[in-house]
Amino acid sequence: MTIKTTPEQNKALVLEAFDTLFNKRDYRVATRFWSDAYIQHSAHIEPGREGLFALIRSAPDTLRYEHQLIVAEGDYVIVHGRFSGNGRPVAWIAADVLRIEDGRLAEHWDVLQDEASNAESRSGRPMFGDTFPT
Repeated sequence: MTIKTTPEQNKALVLEAFDTLFNKRDYRVATRFWSDAYIQHSAHIEPGREGLFALIRSAPDTLRYEHQLIVAEGDYVIVHGRFSGNGRPVAWIAADVLRIEDGRLAEHWDVLQDEASNAESRSGRPMFGDTFPT
């Protein structure tokens, strides 16, 4: 049976899924959000749902995800967010693109960039939120 979801339901699904996996680290509950046949296009992550879960298991306990903007059209969601506390010198700013199928995250692409400081920003504007990282 195919589950049809609205763009608003898809946005809520992605935000809850990201919070469950990246912030709460609840892998049991996270399996409800990610498809068994999850397709991973990120160059930073091993294939499938288990590749993503293994990456998060290996990340520092300080890893946190927060979103700033989320848009959806049909079965696709794009979320602009920040991954901080990731063990790197600076946070990653991400644009994650997800395809939803049958009410679960089925496919993923991302674009990642190191977050620039005020001194590094040629535009003079932060990449995430209203202030530069401290």
